[in-house]
Amino acid sequence: MYETAEKIERAVLVGIALPHEEWPLEESLKELESLVATAGAETVGIATQKLDKPNPRTFVGKGKVDEIAQLVHALDGDLVIFDSELTPTQQSNLEREIKHVKIIDRTALILDIFALHATTREGRLQVKLAQNQYLLPRLRGMWAHLAGHRMGGGVGSRFGEGESQLEVDRRMVRRRIDTLSAELAKVETERATQRKARASSRIFRLALAGYTNAGKSSLLNCLTGADVLVYDKLFATLDPTTRRLELPDGRAMTITDTVGFIQKLPHTLVESFKSTLVEVREADLILHVVDAAAEQYEAHMQAVQEVLEEVGAHTVPQLIVLNKSDLLNHQQLAVLTKRHPEAVLFSALSGTGTDELFTAIARFADAARQRVRVLIPYDKGSLVRLAHEQATILSEEYTEEGTVLEFYATADLAVRFAPYGFL
Repeated sequence: MYETAEKIERAVLVGIALPHEEWPLEESLKELESLVATAGAETVGIATQKLDKPNPRTFVGKGKVDEIAQLVHALDGDLVIFDSELTPTQQSNLEREIKHVKIIDRTALILDIFALHATTREGRLQVKLAQNQYLLPRLRGMWAHLAGHRMGGGVGSRFGEGESQLEVDRRMVRRRIDTLSAELAKVETERATQRKARASSRIFRLALAGYTNAGKSSLLNCLTGADVLVYDKLFATLDPTTRRLELPDGRAMTITDTVGFIQKLPHTLVESFKSTLVEVREADLILHVVDAAAEQYEAHMQAVQEVLEEVGAHTVPQLIVLNKSDLLNHQQLAVLTKRHPEAVLFSALSGTGTDELFTAIARFADAARQRVRVLIPYDKGSLVRLAHEQATILSEEYTEEGTVLEFYATADLAVRFAPYGFL
C-alpha cells in the first residue's frame, strides 16, 4: 500500500503599486512569498498592477481580475493571496470572478501562520480571538468560503481549529469572542502576578523587540546560554520566554523574548497579543534587534516602532542591536555605524559584539541606578543578602556597628536601605 504525500498548495500572489507607498512592491511581495512558504504553500505566480487607489469592488481592475483567473488556471493554482487586506465586499466579488480557488489576503495568511505556531494555551487563545474578530465583519460574504468542506483545508483555512462547523451566525461569533476574551483575561491576571513578582524583586528587566526573523531568539540563546528553539521562519516565536541574564560584573537581570513584528501587522493581532506585549511596555530597556543584512532594515525598524507605539512601549529606553553584522562587508558596516552611532554591531551566530552589548546594557542599567552607602546592623543580615542579589556591590567593610556597603541600586531598591544610609 502506497502512502500519498500531502499536496503542497500552489499560490498566486497579487499586489498593487500605489503612489507614495513606503514599501517597494517588489520587497513587499518577496516578504509575502516568505509568509507563504512559512504557511507550507508554494508560490507559483505573481500578478501586479499600478493603481492610484485600490478598486473598491475587486481591489484590482476588471482586466487584471480576468488575467489572474487565467494565470491561476494555467499554473494549476489552488489559492490567490492578495498582499493587502481585502474588504468583505472585495473578497466576495473576487470569489465570484475567480472560481474554484481560495481567495485570501495577507491578514488571513498571517493569522493562519499564527494558528500553526501557537503552542501555549495563551497563544492559542490569542490567535483564536484575532481570527474571530477578523471573521465577524466577513460573515455574510466570506463565511461559506472559509468553511472547511469548500476550502479543503490548508493555508487560510485554520480558522476555529478543532471546531466541527464554521457556519455560525454573528451572535454565536460574538459569544465566542466574549468567551475567548474572558479566558484571556484570566491568563493575563496570572501573567500580571508573575510580572508583579519580578518587578518586586527590583531586578533590571530587558525585553527583546524586532521584526520577525531578526534573530531575537538566537540573541537570547547567545547571551544566556538558553536553549530556546530557533527556526529560520517568520513568526517562529509567539509566546514570551523569560531567562536570567548575568553581566560580566555579576549583575543579574531578566531578558524576555517576544513575538516578532511585521509590516501590515493585523490590528486584531496587536489587540489580541497586547497582554503578551505588556512585557515590552514594562521593561526597563528594550533591545531593538534588527536584521542588519536585510535590504529593507530601516523600514523594518519603522514597522517595529509603529507597533511599539500602538502598545504604549515607545517611551521605554531602546538600544538598537544590529544583528547579523557578520554578513556585511566593511563598507556596509561603516555606513551602518554612521547612520546608527549608538547601535551595537552584533552577530548571534558567532557571538561577535557580545562584550560591546554587555557594556551598553550595563550603561543603561547604571543610568537607572543610584549610588548608595549604608551601614547595615548585623541583625539585618537579610538586607546584606538582598544587596548582593539585586545590586552591584562596590565595596564591603565589617565594623563594630555592622556591615558598611557601597553599591549601585535602582531607585526602588535604594528606598529599602534609606533608614541605614549615611554620607
